[in-house]
Amino acid sequence: MLRLAEQVGPTESTVLVLGESGTGKEVLARYIHQLSPRHGGPFMSLNCGALPESLLESELFGHVKGAFTGAVRDKVGLFAAARGGTFFLDEIAEMTPALQVKLLRVLQEREALPVGATEPIPVDVRVIAATNRDLEEEMRRGGFRSDLYYRLNVISLRLPLLKERREDIPLLVDAFLQRLAAQRGQPARRLSAATLEAILGYDWPGNVRELENALEHAVTVSGGPELELDALPERLTAPKPQPLVQERPHANPTLDAIERAYILWVLQAEGGNKTRAAEILGIDPSTLYRKLARYDVRSD
Repeated sequence: MLRLAEQVGPTESTVLVLGESGTGKEVLARYIHQLSPRHGGPFMSLNCGALPESLLESELFGHVKGAFTGAVRDKVGLFAAARGGTFFLDEIAEMTPALQVKLLRVLQEREALPVGATEPIPVDVRVIAATNRDLEEEMRRGGFRSDLYYRLNVISLRLPLLKERREDIPLLVDAFLQRLAAQRGQPARRLSAATLEAILGYDWPGNVRELENALEHAVTVSGGPELELDALPERLTAPKPQPLVQERPHANPTLDAIERAYILWVLQAEGGNKTRAAEILGIDPSTLYRKLARYDVRSD
């Protein structure tokens, strides 16, 4: 999925991100922003379900002094504040029909009308919207405008559960560790081989949000440059309960299949660096090359 985002990032296209809560919709939006020509501009985000309609309208579009009781001064909306950057609208399906009309104007005319104003202001942002709901079903029910849907759905990215896209985990781990290092003014940590194995083998019921929290926990409780297994939350390392009835042996993956998959994970996590991968795997480089040949993995 992150590889697909790399193709989308350099464009100016509006993006609609679909996925369950916690699958990393905002993480993906930030990644797209970082890859875009607008990466030097601001990244603004707002959850459309977090505010009542009146406050949401003012946050999005701003208001002029005297527009309503309590409006004692002009307020710049987020569309104006995000000028030259990217605006991420989460839970877009929570937006009322009246606000959907105003958002449609932003996308069509590249302008926004502050509350109480008579003249619109220009808007220069890339919009990325997200939802965990079925917008096509919402359209059939009359809860979401079809014209707005097609304006938003220029490029659609559906985020599966994290356990269904494990190839993204090494990239997500690196991004989260880099962000934590920047926030804390510390060198970026790295994972030990055992820690990486535990992270790759966990099912992540809380999806990307749980992964981010687990890494923050590990960085907080560990003092060394390398995050060891005991730094992870206990639920990641606790033995998994065994089923009372075992599946037939041929229904389970072979040891060779497990080893091949693990070697591929480590290689990806190390950016293809086979010397570093061999160190993590605890084998010498020549053994790694033999295993790559045995499992028909390209070594270029």
